[in-house]
Amino acid sequence: REAAAEEELREAGDSEDDGGEGGGDEDGAEETSEESSGEDEEKENEAEIQRLEEQLSINAFDYNCHLDLIKLLRQEGELVKLRRARQKMSELFPLTEEIWLDWLKDEIRMASDNSEREKVYDLFERAVKDYICPEIWLEYAQYTIGGIGQEGGIEKVRSVFERALTAVGLHVMKGAAIWEAFREFENAILETVQPAAGTIPSPEQQQTVSAQLEKIHALFRRQLGIPLLDMETTYAEYEEWSEEPIPEAVAKNYKRALQQLQRCKPYEEALLVAETPKLAEYQAYIDFDVKGGDPARIQLTYERALAENCLVPDLWAQYTQYLDRQLKVKELVLSAHERAVRNCPWTVKLWKQYLLAMERHEVEHQLISETFEKALNAGFIQATDYVEIWQAYLDYLRRRVDFTQDSSKELEELRSAFAHAVEYLKQEVEERFSESGDPSCTIMQTWARIEARLCHNMQKARELWDSIMTKGNAKYANMWLEYYNLERAHGDTQHCRKALHRAVQCTTDYPEHVCEVLLTLERIEGTLEDWDAAVQKIENRLARVNEQRAKSAEKEAALAKQEEERTEQRKQTRAEKRAAKKSKKPKAGEKRKADEDDDGEWGQEEEAEQPSKRQKGGGDVRDEDEVEDMETEMGLFGRGASTKADPKSKEAAAAASKWKDPPKILHNREKENVTVFVSNLSYSMAEPEMKLRELFKSCGEVAEVRPIFSNKGVFRGYCYVEFEEEKAALQALGLDRRSVDGRPMFVSPCVDKTKNPDFKVFKYSTVLEKHKLFISGLPFSCTKEELEEACKAHGNVKDIRLVTNRAGKPKGLAYVEFENETQASQAVLKMDGLTIKDHVIKVAISNPPARRFPERSEAAGRASQALIPRQIYGARGKGRTQLSMVPRALQRQSNPTAKAANGMAQNPPMLPPLSTEEPKKMSNADFARMLLNK
Repeated sequence: REAAAEEELREAGDSEDDGGEGGGDEDGAEETSEESSGEDEEKENEAEIQRLEEQLSINAFDYNCHLDLIKLLRQEGELVKLRRARQKMSELFPLTEEIWLDWLKDEIRMASDNSEREKVYDLFERAVKDYICPEIWLEYAQYTIGGIGQEGGIEKVRSVFERALTAVGLHVMKGAAIWEAFREFENAILETVQPAAGTIPSPEQQQTVSAQLEKIHALFRRQLGIPLLDMETTYAEYEEWSEEPIPEAVAKNYKRALQQLQRCKPYEEALLVAETPKLAEYQAYIDFDVKGGDPARIQLTYERALAENCLVPDLWAQYTQYLDRQLKVKELVLSAHERAVRNCPWTVKLWKQYLLAMERHEVEHQLISETFEKALNAGFIQATDYVEIWQAYLDYLRRRVDFTQDSSKELEELRSAFAHAVEYLKQEVEERFSESGDPSCTIMQTWARIEARLCHNMQKARELWDSIMTKGNAKYANMWLEYYNLERAHGDTQHCRKALHRAVQCTTDYPEHVCEVLLTLERIEGTLEDWDAAVQKIENRLARVNEQRAKSAEKEAALAKQEEERTEQRKQTRAEKRAAKKSKKPKAGEKRKADEDDDGEWGQEEEAEQPSKRQKGGGDVRDEDEVEDMETEMGLFGRGASTKADPKSKEAAAAASKWKDPPKILHNREKENVTVFVSNLSYSMAEPEMKLRELFKSCGEVAEVRPIFSNKGVFRGYCYVEFEEEKAALQALGLDRRSVDGRPMFVSPCVDKTKNPDFKVFKYSTVLEKHKLFISGLPFSCTKEELEEACKAHGNVKDIRLVTNRAGKPKGLAYVEFENETQASQAVLKMDGLTIKDHVIKVAISNPPARRFPERSEAAGRASQALIPRQIYGARGKGRTQLSMVPRALQRQSNPTAKAANGMAQNPPMLPPLSTEEPKKMSNADFARMLLNK
């Protein structure tokens, strides 16, 4: 029989895959070809089955692997292996409606005797526990009708129907099918008990018929009191079927249910048009039902939502919490908790709620312990999750202990569990996550407090706290004060004093605080000798602390000075390069060009050599341009210009002056809200103003585009875009990271850095995001599409961001955002260690490290003053007319014979340099440091 069943399964699988075969005559060669291709396909399937089985032996929680294996085994007709595969999957995961229905239909097809029918009944019982599925309940009821001829068959059918009505009878969209099937069954029973035509029924027959008619009336009345789809048709059917007028109470309940249906319709319609998983729509429906206050309807709506959102931990937590606080029915509550942890085993919150619910309903201790062991094997994604589940279990064990007894079995179990927890975190968790998840030793602290307060065993508590301190906590003042408070409450003064003396010696974060506590203790309880000893110890300790802080400050100052020296060295190197460039012999009649480098700090630009008289006819057009450039740079345009320059030279000079003396545009704070700052653009961008105006016009009307150019007329890669309206500027921020000429364009709000020097814009979150993955180790050639293809098998991918440098080159990193944290957690388990293009990738939940901004010392602050941002002088730095506030002895001497364009000599060496702007304030120490550096 099994062989026949396997053959039937194989045919069913083939028909599903092939969709039927066509008729007609075929050549023998074609038949042979088809047979060989069929054999090849069978071998490929066998190899694939073997591969999937091996993969599941490595990772039994690979959901998709289970599905592929079941599909292949069903296609190949491997009955024994198919049953085993389905069994294993059902033990690890709740199965969907489709998987259950396929399994049930296969088993129904093969069941022939009563013993096998009982196995099918057991399978139905398992199926209806996973999710609320009206189709499975309907299939269950119809299957039981097939065994109506057995003893108690009718009552069994009625029992299944009643359970189905309880489970899904309130389902607005699908509940009516269960009611109608139940009524059809009762009508069929009525036909069998009706007396034959033309005969007089006996009193017993009349009583049986009346009882059966009452059952059908009761079903109609119950159904009409529930808001169900198309209930008007049911009411009309009842009117037609009943020989008596419908009772007023039934009509009243029907009208009330009809009104309730109208209130539910908007939510049902929203579910019909919404896309999967419809979480927001279901949440709105749940809120509506909660206001209505009907527990049965609330439970059903939760179940409907969970059937489509079974991997959303928060929804399970919300549902189980409702059952814990409102219904409080043991079987219902524990069943929901058990299904929650099977669907989302990686969520520690659900396991904690499950343990509490089992304790609340007085489940046997052995079952609770087994559940806790399952939780440890669930594969949490953070080390702290293991600390939380251990803490919940230890709390449960502590509540079992009767501390009025000096010793008990429960107390020994509690102590053993504490020791096991400490060892587990040290070995298992630390080995997997490279951290124990409990750096403050909260579990050991709890153990020590229980020993001290409840067991009156201070010696054990001191041993535990000593172990806590040896794990790197001795440097923290709060840990010593926790121990001190424990000794204060349950120990003695001697140990309090000893603890504080050790705290003074070891604390590094807040030593003054523990010193103050020690003095307070001695002031209240200590002798003069104790006071003197404490004061002396504190003075010595604080002296060392202050000395260490001074050394640290000196070290920071030295580092700041080294950085300053390196900066000065870089400046000097640049200056030497410029000087070497100028020292090259000029051609006959060629004039030297003013330095166009604007990299100098706080106005230390070198004075350019001024041209002497130009030799007649001895130079080329470029000489004329250089003179024009220099004069424009000096702000002396129009004086001393050569009268012999040709038109081309004048045009070139005018073009150069466009870049070298652009009109200064002061920052207008009133336009910050309508302006964006665009950066990281390509320096080689042609016509940046036109191109950016075209790019940003989709956001709104562009008032002005201000690209920034260097003195040589080269685009510097950033600009300001001003809009007519604020909403256009806000919309423009959405273009941040848009690829332009192969580089990511940065778009940020326009902010005056002189007013907000610390202002920074970072588009992406820097906190833990459980629905987002961080992937490293990717090949640089990996595209967004390829990564999406690898990720979409584990959930719905909302967004993928490949991390690039400023030039747009990939860094082998990516962020992948899923719809919820459940899908992300599954992806971590399945993708970590995956190989993509010969690169083994690492996958983790996105949790960027906190950005640290160390406090700068005073010396570092002074050093930074010498590096004032160029923005305070405008986009181009100091102008050539701004004289530097540098002592004359330190200024590089320009050519003493050089003349200004107006014929006057430059500042004579005996006269102090004048400045048209307020000089930068410098301290005597700054000048001394500058002299030493020179």
